Amino acid sequence: MLLAVFTAQAAKIETLIMPGEVIAGHAKVEAECASCHERFSKTEQNQLCLECHKDVRNDLETKHGFHGRAPDLAGQACKSCHTDHKGRGADIVKLNRDSFDHRMTDFALKGAHGSLSCSSCHAQDKPFRAAASTCIECHREDDPHKQRLGKQCADCHTEKTWKDTRFDHAKTDFTLKGAHREVMCSACHPNQRYENTPSDCNACHALNDVHGGRNGVKCADCHDEQRWDKARFDHTKDTDFPLRGRHAKIDCEACHTGGLRDKKLSTDCVACHRADDTHHGRNGTRCESCHAEQTWTDSRFDHDRKTDFPLRGKHKEVLCNTCHRGNLTDKLETGCIDCHRTDDVHRGKQGEDCARCHRETGWGDQVVFDHDLTHFPLIGLHATAPCEECHASATFQDVATRCNDCHGQDDVHKQALGDDCARCHNPNGWAFWQFDHDQATDFRLEGAHRGLICEACHRDPVQGQEIDQSQLCVACHAADDKHRGRFGRQCERCHDQESFENVRVQP
Repeated sequence: MLLAVFTAQAAKIETLIMPGEVIAGHAKVEAECASCHERFSKTEQNQLCLECHKDVRNDLETKHGFHGRAPDLAGQACKSCHTDHKGRGADIVKLNRDSFDHRMTDFALKGAHGSLSCSSCHAQDKPFRAAASTCIECHREDDPHKQRLGKQCADCHTEKTWKDTRFDHAKTDFTLKGAHREVMCSACHPNQRYENTPSDCNACHALNDVHGGRNGVKCADCHDEQRWDKARFDHTKDTDFPLRGRHAKIDCEACHTGGLRDKKLSTDCVACHRADDTHHGRNGTRCESCHAEQTWTDSRFDHDRKTDFPLRGKHKEVLCNTCHRGNLTDKLETGCIDCHRTDDVHRGKQGEDCARCHRETGWGDQVVFDHDLTHFPLIGLHATAPCEECHASATFQDVATRCNDCHGQDDVHKQALGDDCARCHNPNGWAFWQFDHDQATDFRLEGAHRGLICEACHRDPVQGQEIDQSQLCVACHAADDKHRGRFGRQCERCHDQESFENVRVQP
């Protein structure tokens, strides 16, 4: 009797000193402390936890699941991770979803599973261990086969992607080769029909038959499984017309407009290429006399040996009909001007002997005219200027030789210093002027004055040859005078020409 009273009193005391409410899942035993706690014994508490959490006990005993696999949980007390009395809504699992290692469970995340969010498989209102672990449990709605092929998805598919199947088609009666390896299963097996699928080409490819059935149903006689357009029909051995050059690259239908076997074709060039004949029949029908099967423009006619006009330079690049407007056999004149009279930019002013200055490599390529033999040798930048810079007319005549005649618009002095530019400038460039300010004026440029542009001091237009410019510092620097005239106008008493900041105070 006394023991019962003591036990009851102890239970009341435990309730009074309980540190806080337990989580909602433990609420029904909140008043029964002994359900989770063994008085005066910390070692027995794990056993009490496992009395209720039998699934965790089973994991620990069988080494399965997170609790059975995680090596750092062995021998740990449950309360080291899960502590209660923190309120009904407390999270005592404390699972870090970002760092949790799923390999510690019975379902390691591989392939596409590794990029999924937890909620894709784990319902919010259910324990993590309740998540499905078989393919069909999660992917029932994704199954395009509607379970007609069973529930063992892994027999054919991998976790990397659904399309990456590992079904060995070679174990069937139709080994996949060439382009067949790349097609979807449904391309040959519509509506998930896998039994009694025909294996002859025409059964699947009748709709793709560009011959329209005219060449029979034995596609394999000419085609292989690598690609349709790579036929293995040997035109060289099986016909009287070996395919060479461009002929080997064109589609069969380019020549065989009907059935391939219905009509024997002529092997004469003109039979196919009459519409392509740019000569319009003027040069006969023996195209092979000049042309090869590589390309029409690659003519093998030897112009150098068979004519009096060897083709050199640009002449090699032009089409035959550029010069030969009539029949190719018509004799042409060989003088430059005979063909290029309309191209003559000089309009006949330089005569008809174009070869004096020009070459066959190009009109503007290495013109051999020697300008130094004229009254105006090309020196400095004049030697790099194109002819049109000075010669407004391609006749190249009546051009003045004075600087100002060409450079009047460039004269920054507006002719105030006259038109004899060569007094200061030379042909190497306007910036290379040779005016000696120290020798030609009474004001030597020293210190910071050396780096100034002329306009910094000479702001008024120059009139004639004489320049009226004061040499006093204050004439230019009145606006810079921080003393505002209080120390007079002889700046040089304290300052030098290197910098205003260099001050030499004199007693």
